[in-house]
Amino acid sequence: MKLHKKQILLVSFMLFSLFFGAGNLIFPPFLGQNAGSQTPFAIAAFLITAVALPVLGVIVVAKFDGLEKLARRVNPKFAIVFTILIYLSIGPGLGIPRAASLPFEMAVAPYLPEEANLSLFMLGFSLVFFLIAGWLALTPNKLVERIGKFLTPSLLFLLLFVFFNFLLKGNVHVAEPQESYASNSLVKGFLEGYLTMDTIAALNFGLVIATTITGLGISRKSDVMKYTVMTGIFAGLILAGVYLILAYMGMSSSGVFPIQENGAWTLRCIVHQLFGDTGAVLLAAIFTLACLTTCVGLITSISQYFSTLTSRLSYRQLVLLIAGFSFVVCNQGLNVILSISVPVLDAIYPISIMLIVLGLCDAKLGHIPFIYPCTIGSVGFISVIYAAENIGLDLGVLSPIFHSLPLYSAGLGWTVIAVLVMVVFSPSAFCRPALKSSHNKTKLPVY
Repeated sequence: MKLHKKQILLVSFMLFSLFFGAGNLIFPPFLGQNAGSQTPFAIAAFLITAVALPVLGVIVVAKFDGLEKLARRVNPKFAIVFTILIYLSIGPGLGIPRAASLPFEMAVAPYLPEEANLSLFMLGFSLVFFLIAGWLALTPNKLVERIGKFLTPSLLFLLLFVFFNFLLKGNVHVAEPQESYASNSLVKGFLEGYLTMDTIAALNFGLVIATTITGLGISRKSDVMKYTVMTGIFAGLILAGVYLILAYMGMSSSGVFPIQENGAWTLRCIVHQLFGDTGAVLLAAIFTLACLTTCVGLITSISQYFSTLTSRLSYRQLVLLIAGFSFVVCNQGLNVILSISVPVLDAIYPISIMLIVLGLCDAKLGHIPFIYPCTIGSVGFISVIYAAENIGLDLGVLSPIFHSLPLYSAGLGWTVIAVLVMVVFSPSAFCRPALKSSHNKTKLPVY
């Protein structure tokens, strides 16, 4: 059986919508405004961590039939702990509340009367938001139809509507880059891609997409992988196109508006310039649609995973529990949530990247003893230390040692360690044929 082009398109739209949430809207225009004339270099690096790695992540997780099976290549206990940590951080602990609070604080709250009780309005908005998200997540078999057919096309239409209006009547003045981008726009853009959380999200969505394709009647593993690759690439191209649009508008406005607090305010300034006060409705619709689809995908994937860990709670009960907990966290406020995001992402993003890299190279490197645990262990150690320093933890005499690592101060010290570990262990891959030919009954252990 083969999927029709329309089915492939709908699944691609669904994957795009699962990825495209709060961070995807606010970080590209913020990058463009801050990078100014250096935007082409910064956005090129941004697309590596915000598009290429997420697409590869979806493919790898589908190949291994889930994140936990991929993580088991490191260690069974690590697999459970890391998978739960990923699901909690991208889900009810951080990702879902962030996605739900953003449309209110950036597209609703600024237009409420000054005497309005923001906490009360936020409570009402988030309640309706999570009721809708929970309802959509209760029927995961209908996600392709509801998200692919209606929500994603609506979102893309609104974004393109804003972009074409900007091309026709937007004020354009490209400024010089801010200091953080002037010195090294490529590294800064690469690290900004972390904040979209998409590489981590890919570790959740890979199995969702594979399951969705299987649900459409594709049973052979090779065919499931073929269509996962196709839908992943197409969704990635849509993501890249939208990021380029948003970054272009931010860059073009870098000399028009003063540097804003975040990308949501940058978008708000752009939309207000184009449409006046009525643009608030348009902006609210864009933010809400983008964040709603991401929340639905996250609630679905997390509920599906935890339902496999326990028989005490059904999928339906988990959906309601996750939506309810996210509702509570959401009402703590966007600034609180964003302040937690950076150190958490600094710690777990490099581990996620290296899991994807090792998964892609599994055919070549998978037989090498300890390649997974040593690579992930060393990368995880460096990334956790870096995150700890960034939140003010004093490492004493150890700090100069870590700062002596190349690229450590830029947040990429883990890449040096990863390369060194893989270089040390990978030569054994070339010894395998020789061992096999001289010792026919000897087999290298598989980890």
